[in-house]
Amino acid sequence: MQYTIRIDQRDIEFPCEDGQTVLDGALAAGYEIPYSCRTGICGSCRGRIVRGDVRGGAGEGVLDEDERREGGALLCQARPCSDLDVAVRDIERRDPAASKTVAAKVYRLVRAAHDVTVLHLRFPAGTRVRFKAGQYLNVRMADGAIRHFSMANPPQQSDGVELHIRHVPGGKFSGYLAESVQAGQFLDVSLPFGDFYLRETGLPAVLVASGTGFAPIKSIVEDAIRRKLDRPMTLYWGARREEDLYLADLPRKWADKHPWFRFVPVLSDSPADGGWQGRQGFVHQAVLDDFASLADHEVYACGAPAMISAARQDFVHGRGLATDRFYCDAFVPMAPQAT
Repeated sequence: MQYTIRIDQRDIEFPCEDGQTVLDGALAAGYEIPYSCRTGICGSCRGRIVRGDVRGGAGEGVLDEDERREGGALLCQARPCSDLDVAVRDIERRDPAASKTVAAKVYRLVRAAHDVTVLHLRFPAGTRVRFKAGQYLNVRMADGAIRHFSMANPPQQSDGVELHIRHVPGGKFSGYLAESVQAGQFLDVSLPFGDFYLRETGLPAVLVASGTGFAPIKSIVEDAIRRKLDRPMTLYWGARREEDLYLADLPRKWADKHPWFRFVPVLSDSPADGGWQGRQGFVHQAVLDDFASLADHEVYACGAPAMISAARQDFVHGRGLATDRFYCDAFVPMAPQAT
């Protein structure tokens, strides 16, 4: 069965197959609705069902009660049970040339921490791919499995990409990376994807990262530096222990050189005798401690789903952050590889 999706107050409609999400139906029809994680965690694809019925997409922990009461739904999870009228924050035609699939050459692998590898890929000679700072790419493995990784380099470096890969016990790609990938090999990558990028509002930005969620934040800040922006930015980077802040010297250098940038590292499990003199606790709590109000700010959060959920809840309801000024990308781990 096929349903018709109409975009409220826009002269746009497209088909959606039974069992297909509204987001996937839009993408298949050549339209793009804001989205990022596609797992119902980040909330980027929130919309409102004006007419019709869906299953899924209620967005517990993401959409508040008022949003759900008014028909709010996460379009990456909502599947139509009838024809629909849907209100969205934005929708636009996809540029077929905007996304590319290329065979990228492994240029360098650097073990930045005991469980993080920085992977540098180079595109074929003459190939450059445009993307926005903060977006991600897909890596397709030999068996067809796809993994998503944020690009850590700024868009000005468009002849390749830098990826920060966390080694997950039993992880299919991280195991493949550790055991099989060497410089000179090729990986099939498709890019760009996602709605996690800096909006051009000029508002002070609070950047919140946990673990390798630092990767897209690095892209955003380095892009701002290259464009000579002076927009106030504060980066809170959370990790368990000091060695987990695998590139901490880099944001420290940014802070030393650029008065508009501030860096606050936060450790959640620092040993008492470890000599750490910095902030401790949960990274989003450090933001709460520093800001009595976030009403005139934007927040860009990237990392573990638990951090994303806690930050959204506490920043919006506890510090007055506007719901539509919370941008996030949740790093959702894939199920461990079967043995």
